[in-house]
Amino acid sequence: MDSGPRFARSEWRRKMILTLDSISKRFGAIVIANGVDLAVGDGEALGILGPNGAGKTTLFGIIAGTISPDSGRVIFQGEDITHLPPDKRCRKGIARAFQVPQPFGGMTVFENLVVAAAFGQDKSERDVCATSVEIIERCGLASKINRLAGTLTLLDRKRLELARALATEPKLLLLDEVAGGLTEQECHALVALISDIRTSGLTIVWIEHVVHALTAVVDRVVVLHGGAFIAQGDPQSVIRSPQVAEIYMGIPVDV
Repeated sequence: MDSGPRFARSEWRRKMILTLDSISKRFGAIVIANGVDLAVGDGEALGILGPNGAGKTTLFGIIAGTISPDSGRVIFQGEDITHLPPDKRCRKGIARAFQVPQPFGGMTVFENLVVAAAFGQDKSERDVCATSVEIIERCGLASKINRLAGTLTLLDRKRLELARALATEPKLLLLDEVAGGLTEQECHALVALISDIRTSGLTIVWIEHVVHALTAVVDRVVVLHGGAFIAQGDPQSVIRSPQVAEIYMGIPVDV
């Protein structure tokens, strides 16, 4: 297992879809990223671990465009998108699913998908109806297609969150602790859905504290700590490493 800020650039030997080049970000005295480099291969499923406050969600914000880095570049499919706003990044193929789903509660599941698809694909609502229905079915929400989103269970709201992200036709899907708050059985159901989504070849970067959910899906894990990636590699090897165990205060990881 390698360490150091620049390991990932040469480690993943396939076409890169996302590259973070010397990204730095701080909030006052708090260093979130200190010259961070990361390369994500096209079709890869990458997991990001780190203790609370390590800056994982901030890093997602930098990728998605809701947070600007102090320095460095975000490269997506060979293009420098560092200064592009979030809506343009979405239309280029970057989608994000959040830990706390926030659907349009007064709209139906179908209406939520149509809005997301029309926005993300820059098409008319009529043109995205058929694909919206297909995604709803794939995400296990067909029986709730006409239900108001605000009446759904937590698991179904998370399914809807994923469905709305998929409706934008992403090339890169950012998952921000999407398994949080679920029971063990619900977590297994969500992991099964994400595993199915992977079969399409979609690139996934997933931040998660539910480690067994993460390791069931991802090819590689990196660990963010102290403003840098300090470990990377095979998921099982990384989470069992003494360095990572020390970061998590010696608490055994249930895998």
